[in-house]
Order: sequence, then C-alpha cells, then structure tokens
Amino acid sequence: MVSQSSSVGYTIMGKTADLTVVQKEEGKTQKVIAKEAGCSQSSVSKHINREAKGRKRCDRKKCTSNRDNRTLERIVKQNPFKNVGEIHKEWTAAGVSASRTTTHRRMQDMGFSCIPCVKPLLNNRQRQKRLAWAKDKKDWTAAEWSKVMFSDESKFCISFGYQGPRVWRKRGEAHNPRCLRSSVKFPQSVMVWGAMSSAGVGPLCFLRSKVNAAVYQEVLEHFMLPAADQLYGDADFIFQQDLAPAHSAKASSAWFRDHGIPVLNWPANSPDLNPIENLWGIGKRKMRYARPKNAEELKATIRATWALITPEQCHRLIDSMPCRIAAVIQAKGAPTNVSWSYRTSAVLWITELLLEGSHSLALGIS
Repeated sequence: MVSQSSSVGYTIMGKTADLTVVQKEEGKTQKVIAKEAGCSQSSVSKHINREAKGRKRCDRKKCTSNRDNRTLERIVKQNPFKNVGEIHKEWTAAGVSASRTTTHRRMQDMGFSCIPCVKPLLNNRQRQKRLAWAKDKKDWTAAEWSKVMFSDESKFCISFGYQGPRVWRKRGEAHNPRCLRSSVKFPQSVMVWGAMSSAGVGPLCFLRSKVNAAVYQEVLEHFMLPAADQLYGDADFIFQQDLAPAHSAKASSAWFRDHGIPVLNWPANSPDLNPIENLWGIGKRKMRYARPKNAEELKATIRATWALITPEQCHRLIDSMPCRIAAVIQAKGAPTNVSWSYRTSAVLWITELLLEGSHSLALGIS
C-alpha cells in the first residue's frame, strides 16, 4: 500500500493518482517516491509497471463453487498422502470441471502444505508411557533439570544431502563447478557420542564400530566420566540416555550400579524431549558451508563446531524442559509440535554466527 497525505497526494491501493505521471513530470525516482509514500520501492515499481501496461486485476468469476471446494477439501482430508494428480482425478470424477493447476491452487488457498513432518513412530503403549513420564516430571524445575547430563549419538556425513544450502547462480551456470553440490553413493560418515548439561558440553567420542554393550561401557569410562568431572565436579548428577539396546543392556545397567551413577528413566522414541538434539541440529547447520574432503577433515570440523557451543546456549536449552514436558501432556503422549524448539535453536545459531567472527571464517562458514 502506498499513500501520502501531504502535498504529493498519491496512493496505490486507492489509485487516486498515477505514479507514472509523478515520475515523469516531477522527475522523481522510484526510490524517492517510495520514501515519501512510506512503502517499499518494489511496491512503487509494480504499480507503475501495471499502470503503464494497462494491466488491472482480473475479476473473473471462479470456475468452482463453494460446494466444489468443500468436496475437494473432503477428498484431501480422506487421504492426505495422495499426490495432486490423484486428487485432481478424484475431484473431476465427482463432476467438477477444473484443471490440475486449478486443483493445486484451490488446495493452496485452503492452506494445505505438501511437506510432511517426520516423527518417530509411537504405538499406543509408548504414548501412554510418554504421558505418564511427563506427568511425573511436570513439577520439575529448571534447577532440577540442570542436574541432568543429557547424552546421545548422532551421525555426521560429508555430504549433507538436502540439508545443504541453495546456490545463487545465473542462467547458464548450472554446471559451473563452483555452483555444483557434490553427491556420492556411499558418503563417508562418522558416528559421534556427546553429552551436555546446563554448564556446557563434554568431550566428543568418535565411534569406530557398531555400538554394543562393551563398546558403550568404554565410552562411559573414557568420555562420560571425564565429562561429568568437567561439568559437575564433585556435585551429584543424573545421567540421561535413550533406550538403545546397548544402553539398556544388563551389562550397561550393572556398570552404572557399580559406579553409583543414577540413570534417569526415559520414554522410548522421544527425541523431542532431549535438548541435545537441538545441539546436533545447530552443529550440522553450522557445517553446511564447510566442505571436508575426507573423514579426518570431517572430524576436525565437528570438533571445531562443537567447541563453539557456549554454556549459555546449553543453559537456555535445559531451561526449555518444562515447556517440552507440557507439550507432551497437551499432546497426550503423541509426538509434539517442537517448532518452538527449532526456533530456539535457530535463534541460538544466528546469535552464535553474529558473535563468532573470526571462528566462522576459520571454519569456512559464511
């Protein structure tokens, strides 16, 4: 919307003046007009071009009625995983005369999106256990959660696939080597174990083989215990782990009993409750612009990125635990809408990028 109540006296939405005349007769640039009108330059440019070409908004009657649109909405809701072609075929079979493009447009007008969120599969028993666990922990304060050391494993690949950034290129530069995203059939990857608390992060462990109970106990002995000394000193803490077979094995449970370390009971398939998942996401987003050529360079990049994570970031993520538990209770044990968690991690990531400075340049991050 472009408007001006002073001597210039022009608007765009009301079309009380022709900005083309203002531009030609008064010799004003689009930038000056936009500044005087209090709008963006693109709004002025679009209006001037539309007036110059004589283009007006089309008021043609839509080819589908409200009843037809309700039929389409019912078809989409019956099976939301059908593609546009299948939905269009079923809609036209119901007696509606519309093109495939119109079908797609009507679905967009109704607010339907085509990208599903990926969530862990939870059966009814697991949902009930998640709900019971959340209700049991709903009165825990942020101070109590600060006594918990969260742990997890994550896989890092040299090629991050669709997690990578877009590329700005001109026409004809599609095959320019600097504009290509390389892909391989079997990209090199490393499995990493890490731990965090409200005080910061512990040392990383790069796992060289499949994790069984014996390997996991080695990780606990040589990485978890030093991390506990680093993050808690002589203070008591509670260790968190998921229900992976190596974690819940009898030998691993015996190891914790022998070392006198309490383990937090944890519901199955619940990554939305673990704040360290956000740290993995932050790290992988920072590594988008790094291009390691082999596994050793990948490890070095992961170590450098992990070292940039601040105690303030970890503290804010631990403080989100009461909100995560409330979300599970509200969802009655179902997978939660963790968009707030992603927004939190995104804000932390952007803040860290602004503060990194020379560290980002050293990693090749722009």
